[in-house]
Amino acid sequence: MSTFLRPALSLLVLMTLITGAAYPLVVTGIAQVAFPDQANGSLIYDTAGKVRGSSLIAQSFTGDEWFHSRPSAGAFATVASGASNLSPSNPALAARITDDAGKELVPGQGPVPLALLTTSGSGLDPHLPPTAVTYQAARVAAARQLPLDKVQGLIEASTYRPLIGPPVVNVLTLNQALNELPSAQRNAQL
Repeated sequence: MSTFLRPALSLLVLMTLITGAAYPLVVTGIAQVAFPDQANGSLIYDTAGKVRGSSLIAQSFTGDEWFHSRPSAGAFATVASGASNLSPSNPALAARITDDAGKELVPGQGPVPLALLTTSGSGLDPHLPPTAVTYQAARVAAARQLPLDKVQGLIEASTYRPLIGPPVVNVLTLNQALNELPSAQRNAQL
């Protein structure tokens, strides 16, 4: 019996050390050297050096002075991330979209963009199409007493254009850049 048990236990200990300790340490070390920002969570810092969030995870913004993210089925909690799984025929989904459309409606801007009414697959997508962000520009500019062209310039500067796929705007980084602008009304803090 010991002729089988000893090699099996030795192999178990060896493989545990290789795959459970050595490999993760090597991969973590390489990631810290080659991609330190991504390896540490793609964190976003304010001018004081305080962490404000991650560029990979959406946050909830309320109030007219902020650009709003798309809705989240899990209330922006990373543990409960995921879609609501409500079918298009579900009355609860129709009621939520109608309610959200009423909250997001900017008079004179036309219908609310669909990206501001529908959740992403994870419920944590931090990006919006530029059209959904531009739709909110007049509301944000009026609430912050900023010229509309300055807010639109900030949107343009915050627009990321990948090699493949449509352009997107990270709402957290846009709101942080907006908060760093000097304005007549500075009562809003991230």
